[in-house]
Amino acid sequence: MEKVRIYVEQITEGQVLLTDAQLAQFEQYYDMLIEKNKVMNLTAITEREEVIMKHFIDSLALAGYVKMWEKPYKIIDVGTGAGFPGIPLKIAFPNLQVTLFDSLNKRIKFLQEVIDALNLNEISAVHGRAEEGARDKAMREKYDFVVSRAVANMAVLSEYCIPFVKAGGYFIPYKTGTVEEEITQGKKAIQILGGKIEKVEKLMLPDSDISRSFVFIRKEKQTPKAYPRKAGTASKQPLG
Repeated sequence: MEKVRIYVEQITEGQVLLTDAQLAQFEQYYDMLIEKNKVMNLTAITEREEVIMKHFIDSLALAGYVKMWEKPYKIIDVGTGAGFPGIPLKIAFPNLQVTLFDSLNKRIKFLQEVIDALNLNEISAVHGRAEEGARDKAMREKYDFVVSRAVANMAVLSEYCIPFVKAGGYFIPYKTGTVEEEITQGKKAIQILGGKIEKVEKLMLPDSDISRSFVFIRKEKQTPKAYPRKAGTASKQPLG
């Protein structure tokens, strides 16, 4: 896991150096992921070096643009799946207050096992659909950052995620390098939901040909009460 330590030191310009204990947490997370993957579908990526690059380092790449270590930011990872990017961010930056949110209860149970085994604090795994969670007063417009690596187009993902963002906060989807068309198609939806695209940051993951784009969508005003619409509507009838 030394690669993870080197990368975090690079992207934080030396301000964060992971401890041996944190690297051991990444190691344990990897072991639990591979073991559980034998009995339930968590990831198609299982080779150690690939997991480190495509899951751990990819998840942490956002910290090259947001100084995650500076404040106890509240973050929700919507559609977290096997815990990416939420768990790697929490391990590397323990000050974060993280909510892992997913619609499949089996995954949530696995994530709770990881949280308990790694002795992580200020992190919770919550089961539910985004359309319902974003209407819960405890979660609606409560987060500094909403992140998601979920595979959905920008208009759909924005309807799921922007309602969780508090005014002045950001929704930052993890997208592939070619994101321009999606942005164009999603602009109207983002505006309706109270957001505005502020910038797009692009990078290549180190020692790889994997491109990543972070779309910084700032929450400028409250999301209208009509959104998100009931389950399934966003994907069938995307806004805009």
